[in-house]
Parts: sequence; structure tokens; C-alpha cells
Amino acid sequence: MYGDSESYRHMCRFESGLFFQHPLMQQFDYYWRLEPGIKYECDINYDPFVYMKKNKIRYAWTIAIYELMNTIPTLWTSVKKFMHTHPDLIPSTNSLWWVSRDNGTTYNGCHFWSNFEIADLSFYRSKEYQTFFDFLDREGGFFYERWGDAPVHSIAAALFLQKEEVHWFNDIGYYHPGWQHCPSGNAWLDNRCTCDPNDKSKTITNANWGKCSHEWEMLPDTPRA
Repeated sequence: MYGDSESYRHMCRFESGLFFQHPLMQQFDYYWRLEPGIKYECDINYDPFVYMKKNKIRYAWTIAIYELMNTIPTLWTSVKKFMHTHPDLIPSTNSLWWVSRDNGTTYNGCHFWSNFEIADLSFYRSKEYQTFFDFLDREGGFFYERWGDAPVHSIAAALFLQKEEVHWFNDIGYYHPGWQHCPSGNAWLDNRCTCDPNDKSKTITNANWGKCSHEWEMLPDTPRA
């Protein structure tokens, strides 16, 4: 997908490591990504930014999906090189299990679909993330392959953040052309959703591609001393 597009590669690189460095972004502590053609299909009855700040959440998402692995054939090889080169930047407790069930040997393809994400910009501005992006940028995969910002953001979150610092906004109904996340049960009623959670042609959590969302819930909690 978009394999013949140079402009898409520039977009992925910009979203991966440059947008938050723009002078206009320096006044902000958080950001919420919006794209053309999306729909919010439920009422949002609270302020997600306040929720994130209160709960010390640094990255939030609504849809998790498998990557098209032929677009990133050497990304995980580069990630492993980074982990070997910078072990001091990777905390002993993180969310790596979600993207790799064999302690980093292979990548399972799971990523947060970054057309919806809300993030604490201090995460992207951190030494850890900046070093990670700069390392990947030098590897050349944004252009020689078609590395997307979604796996880059997601792998970084898995490497550097604990589970409790990443949040699934499961109660936000969200549609992007191709897939939707639609709450069910009381959340569907309370938030006056208009989407159909049982529509398997759209609702990612009811499709095989939505396995990553369910597996996030299986991620073990961070051990406490």
C-alpha cells in the first residue's frame, strides 16, 4: 500500500519524528491527531486530555491492527540493532510483550493505528524517543522501504512505556475509512453511539485483523515492588 508514493514516505517520516519539533507545536503539551474522512460515532462526555494528565498516560489509541509486513521487511532488524546499541535507554519494565512474544527476537506486527492517537508530547520529545527516531532515520527504511509512523510510534511505546502509561480509549467510537472501533454494552448506550459493534465488515475488534486490540488487554500489568 502506497509503495509507489514518495510523498507518503515523507509524511510517515514527518509524523514519526518531526511534527512535534515544528515551532507551532512548542506551545502544546499534548496533541490529538485528526485526519480527513474520519467520524466520531459516540458522544465524548469528558476531556481526554484531562483524563490522560490525571492518570499519567503518555499515549492513547482506539484501534490496534496488524501491519502489512511487506512494507517494513527490515524494521525489526533495525529495532534490534537499536536495542543492542542503547540498552541503557530501555526500562526493565515496559510493554514489549505486546509486540514480541519471544523477548524481542521477532515482531508480531501489532501496532496502534496512528490516524487516531492522543499523546503527551513529552514522550516524543524525550531523549529515549528522539534517539530511537534518529537511529531509525539513519537506517533509511522510511524511503528504501515504506516504514510507517504507526509501527514506529507503537514499537517506541512498547519499548519505553509501561502498560499503565498507554491507554485504550475503548469508549470512544471512531471510524477511519477501512475500519472502525465501536464500543458495546453500557458504553454504547451511555455515549449514544451510532455505530454497529456487530458489523464485522467495519468493527476491527470483531475481525481477525483486530486481534491486536484483544491482546493488549492480555498484556501483564507492570510488576510493583
